[in-house]
Amino acid sequence: MLGTLRRIGPARLFVHFAVLLIVILWLLPTLGIFVTALRDKDQIVVSGWWTAFSGSSQTAAVRLAGPDKAVQDGPNYVIAGTVAGEGNSGNGKIESFGMRVQEPAAYKVGSSADLGNGETLTVNADGSYRYQKNAPFEADARSKRIYLTIATPPQFTLDNYRNVLTGEGIGQSFINSLTVTIPATVIPILIAAFAAYALAWMEFPGRAVLIALVVGLIVVPLQMSLIPLLRIYNEIGQMFGVSSKTYPGIWMAHTAFGLPLAIYLLRNYIAGLPKEIIESARVDGASDFDIFVKIILPLSFPALASFAIFQFLWVWNDLLIAMVFLGTDKDRLVLTAALNALLGSRGGNWEILTASAFVTILIPLLVFFGLQRYLVRGLLSGSVKGG
Repeated sequence: MLGTLRRIGPARLFVHFAVLLIVILWLLPTLGIFVTALRDKDQIVVSGWWTAFSGSSQTAAVRLAGPDKAVQDGPNYVIAGTVAGEGNSGNGKIESFGMRVQEPAAYKVGSSADLGNGETLTVNADGSYRYQKNAPFEADARSKRIYLTIATPPQFTLDNYRNVLTGEGIGQSFINSLTVTIPATVIPILIAAFAAYALAWMEFPGRAVLIALVVGLIVVPLQMSLIPLLRIYNEIGQMFGVSSKTYPGIWMAHTAFGLPLAIYLLRNYIAGLPKEIIESARVDGASDFDIFVKIILPLSFPALASFAIFQFLWVWNDLLIAMVFLGTDKDRLVLTAALNALLGSRGGNWEILTASAFVTILIPLLVFFGLQRYLVRGLLSGSVKGG
């Protein structure tokens, strides 16, 4: 083992350790969200997700039967029965009991607790109890309250996901996000692919200026253009008598914001393709469109996939542009906006929030792991020198 570590070298060992640390830091919160979303809501409140497989302890407040249920047993008076109350759902085991909320585990089950004034109380694990006094109970006295420590086994349920997808509007928001994200990913890829080919292999005046302009647009903060662009949308909507906050409007907004990076990445990749392939196709009489469709697109799939990951994740996780260009109408609310609303209205309902969060990250995870093998190839291909 030590010999293997020496052969790896300190630099490479540090890289491996850093990658492992990053994976752990990413995996632990995700696992916590996943486990919490499957837990019973009562157990979420009383214990952390890392204790989900070992059960939890809950405190329940219950009242014994009243003095009218007392029966005389020799010189003593006894109230007997079975405890039942809030928090005692019947699926847990009573471990201890107490007379104060600060000390719910003061006495073990099965033991007799001396309450003073000739009173004793015994609570058993099955919930049965015997409350005894050496004198009659006061007729107008209120029934005694006690506190139980109940050990509950691990409980997992899919009800949280059912509530989220049906009762909290997340299901509709999920469809809305797909409606926004898929076209807003495909449209800029199509446009950028044509533009990248033209900037890489077609000679025309001003090509260098256009390339410099694309690079410059990458560093422009999108927040600077939100208000002017929204004003243009509103003026166009008023001109044609239609609403400015529509799905085509947000598709065009995401397309405009994503095009500079898409053109830059794809242009670098396409420019690095072998020049001989393009020249041979032109000698054979192929037009630029034929070369683009039959040669460039199949060879450029890694670059297209790498940008698709970036664009999909960016649009899926976007909140600002969706709120500005789509509004807060419940019928068109995207997932991020719906989650933001849940944080305000259901901030204490962790079972709802975690289930919603996991539904939100599920699709991006599938997209990333489905296309991640092309990600590095697509990003690094721009380092190859080309036209």
